[in-house]
Amino acid sequence: MTRFQLTRTLPAGTADADLRADVLAGLTRTPKELPPKWFYDARGSELFEEITRLPEYYPTRTERAILRERAGEIAEATRARTLVELGSGSSEKTRHLLHALRPGLEDYVPVDVSESALTGAAEALTAELPGLRVHALVADFTRGLLLPETAGPRLVAFLGGTLGNLLPAQRAEFLRSVRALMEPGDALLLGTDLVKDEATLVAAYDDAAGVTAAFNKNVLAVLARELGADVHPDDFDHVARWDREHEWIEMRLRARHALTVKIPELGIAVPFAAGEDVRTEVSAKFRQEGVRTELAAAGLALSRWWTDEQGWFGLSLSTAV
Repeated sequence: MTRFQLTRTLPAGTADADLRADVLAGLTRTPKELPPKWFYDARGSELFEEITRLPEYYPTRTERAILRERAGEIAEATRARTLVELGSGSSEKTRHLLHALRPGLEDYVPVDVSESALTGAAEALTAELPGLRVHALVADFTRGLLLPETAGPRLVAFLGGTLGNLLPAQRAEFLRSVRALMEPGDALLLGTDLVKDEATLVAAYDDAAGVTAAFNKNVLAVLARELGADVHPDDFDHVARWDREHEWIEMRLRARHALTVKIPELGIAVPFAAGEDVRTEVSAKFRQEGVRTELAAAGLALSRWWTDEQGWFGLSLSTAV
């Protein structure tokens, strides 16, 4: 295998078909909702990178700090020869792991829907870490994966708290699918944002500079560009709220007045009452025992648990049972 190989497993047109299906289903149901993956066009990705640098948004810098401090322990515990990263993006945080796992690490398998992000990260990493083989997969990890043949043991990393964007039933299905990828001796490194005071949580999703509001409203620009929707960001307010019962943050777009959004590409007109919401993201927050329970239900045993000094973010290491 060459030092960089890229495999596309997403059929052409998949994103377009998925967007149409998600919008049709989500905006014609009650209550209305849209999946958060549609935030991430080029502009949305830029806005999210800006969010990660905001003072209110603690998850990225907190997880990075834990990785920087604990990468050696993770490497010692796993002795991985292959690192598989789901939703790898720019692979920025993963560099701590990649360096710690050397020289035993032979292969890095980043998985993402963005081919440009995968290619850019691979070019930088192969220059930075001579001898590392990168086999990138352009794939949607929620649809199931077929991993390339690489040496074990393997460490599967799912970072950033992205697990929290899945609803409980979706999380259970996803964790079972990850377990199915794992062989004896493999491990899962999972990042989870933890339950904390409501003010800190809400501020992370409703920053003073309004960057998260722009990020939330960017999904409307996606609908306008891709589906011809006659929707205007000024017609909606950004809302972030803490749901105490489910222990998750919800992001919503709330109609400022009664309106109808016409979407010619789908042949529908979507009415909104004044004050009506469309939910655009759920971001669940976790507790250690809850993480342990969900992992166990998927056939994974939690073996190591690391947090920052404030207990705001958790990294867990689990193995197949």
